[in-house]
Amino acid sequence: MKLKLLFSCLITAGIAVPSFAQEPVDAAMVQKIREEGLNHSKVMETAFYLTDVSGPRLANSPGLKRAQNWAVNQLKTWGMANSKLEAWGKFGKGWEVQKNYAAITVPYYHAIIAIPKAWTPGTNGLIKGEVMIIKADSAAELEQYKGKLAGKIVIFDTKAPTERTWKVDAARYTDEELTEMANAKATPAGPRRNAVDPNAAQMAAFRKLRAFRTALSQFLVDEKAGLVLSQARGTDGTVFTTNGASYADTAKAVAPELETSSEDYQRILRLIKGGQPVQLEADIKTQFITDDLQGYDVVAEIPGTDKKLKDQVVMLGGHLDSWHAATGATDNAAGSAVMLEAMRILKAINFKPKRTIRIALWSSEEQGLFGSRGYVANHFGDPKTMELKPEQAKLSAYYNLDNGTGKIRGVYLQGDSAAAPIFKAWLEPFKDLAATTLTIRNTGGTDHLSFDAVGIPGFQFIQDAIDYGTRTHHSNQDTYDRLIEDDLKQAATIIASFVYHTAQRAEMIPRKELPKPQPAR
Repeated sequence: MKLKLLFSCLITAGIAVPSFAQEPVDAAMVQKIREEGLNHSKVMETAFYLTDVSGPRLANSPGLKRAQNWAVNQLKTWGMANSKLEAWGKFGKGWEVQKNYAAITVPYYHAIIAIPKAWTPGTNGLIKGEVMIIKADSAAELEQYKGKLAGKIVIFDTKAPTERTWKVDAARYTDEELTEMANAKATPAGPRRNAVDPNAAQMAAFRKLRAFRTALSQFLVDEKAGLVLSQARGTDGTVFTTNGASYADTAKAVAPELETSSEDYQRILRLIKGGQPVQLEADIKTQFITDDLQGYDVVAEIPGTDKKLKDQVVMLGGHLDSWHAATGATDNAAGSAVMLEAMRILKAINFKPKRTIRIALWSSEEQGLFGSRGYVANHFGDPKTMELKPEQAKLSAYYNLDNGTGKIRGVYLQGDSAAAPIFKAWLEPFKDLAATTLTIRNTGGTDHLSFDAVGIPGFQFIQDAIDYGTRTHHSNQDTYDRLIEDDLKQAATIIASFVYHTAQRAEMIPRKELPKPQPAR
């Protein structure tokens, strides 16, 4: 009788399938990992150095370089091999805020919540003046302000945010939500993004808006506006930051711009519209860093020891860069600290893996997954042509963490159904830590996609959202205080176990069908 038929008969007869038919789990090693990860954790200490000590970590900024250098040295201290910064390609200018002060002075004093937009210049010293409203929806309407904006502080007539919500900021997945994820069907790939035929009217409106914004930006520069106030997304003092200019070394100059909390922005507008003059003073100093335009990733390894398997690799990682309004704790010092901790755990228990284990902390994820895409292009292949390099066949899996401080609840299989029984077995020892769910669903927006694009099994873990989307993601609230220690310990422990079993498994993680080439749009 064939083995597959034998198993079928045993199951039908109600007889337990022998253990050799199941994905093996090393219970003794899992216990060692749990002991080290849950009772001797260094994850919060690591998070402290990546956030409070390093500061904001905008792409190519001094803060990012501080964090990268600390991580390289810490990995060496823990005994990792080949710990280094690896260039992935050209990024562009670095940038940081060196001074940021802005306050209403008339009709009374009030320090406003406002943050310089990334890659915008400063005010070249303290400026003072009356705030002036600009009302224009086209380049033609801007002509009425010609010759009137030199040195002025300007604001736009912008609507207030939508009515406030009464939902709580922070939440964990409910049992019902996790069940719905587990029961989800695989979604068809559908047409590639570059093959979509967008609605002509929508595209026309988008092009018109983009053209106006370009014209407005140039107009403010030509007219030598002293400072621009724009309304940030967010409420209750939260400012979700963005960039106000390109990081490219060839980018055109823009006017100084402060992204202002909606409450302060609307107060200024109400006063001016009510006939009350508003005066403001500001002193903004920013610096561009142009001495090195390359982007870098942090990489380090625990070398494999098996003669046949040591050239194969298991990777884990997360992006180290952040936005600049705070210290990027949940996005993504949390993920980086967890992955560093997973490496520390494996080294602390004196694990000598069969396959090589490699950590990578990416840069410039926030601008388009550049660090991981560059690394994948240099090592594994080009998704545009699907011309693959020899290393592509030797990477078993890549594990990513980048959805905040929340604990792991399971794994997004990214359509890789063959990995489901493997991961189900590996999650089993962590039921008591609330990690049980597998979903066939894809999830987007972070670095595992760079690996998935060239046919490498790339996985993002399901995490409790907490207040990631509502309060901390890219905002001035994204600080160390938002981190949940027990959640990070849990995540590091589970990931260390996944990496351990992937490194020891007789076979590599099963792969999906290779994707088709994806030419650039």
